[in-house]
Amino acid sequence: MPARYRDPLSEICQNELIITIDTEQPCLLIYPLNEWELIEEKIEALPSFNPTTRRIQRLLIGHATDVEIDANGRMMIATPLRDYAQLGKKVVMIGQGKKFELWDDAIWNKCRDEWLNDKTDGELPAALAELTL
Repeated sequence: MPARYRDPLSEICQNELIITIDTEQPCLLIYPLNEWELIEEKIEALPSFNPTTRRIQRLLIGHATDVEIDANGRMMIATPLRDYAQLGKKVVMIGQGKKFELWDDAIWNKCRDEWLNDKTDGELPAALAELTL
């Protein structure tokens, strides 16, 4: 865990994190425990008779793994999670507001370059279209 996040994470979640998979990309999602509990509650409340909802419930909740940041800022990531994200020796951690994404460096660079080069005129959600950056 990068040093600049260690103290804030220690304060808000006592270094207790949840790691799960991203259902759309080969990366891992890392949540402070308190944030994950809110998300998990919402996911569990969704109707499980919907196949798409059930898929998300199985994947996100089913892969959710408790981890702690040790005194040296390290986390032990379970093998199935490392395999899913194809994590090698070099990784990239991307801040995403209330969570982090953990990517293999080469996969991140490839995806980032594709996103940067994507010039399609996709429709923006109304809330995003109103944002000023």
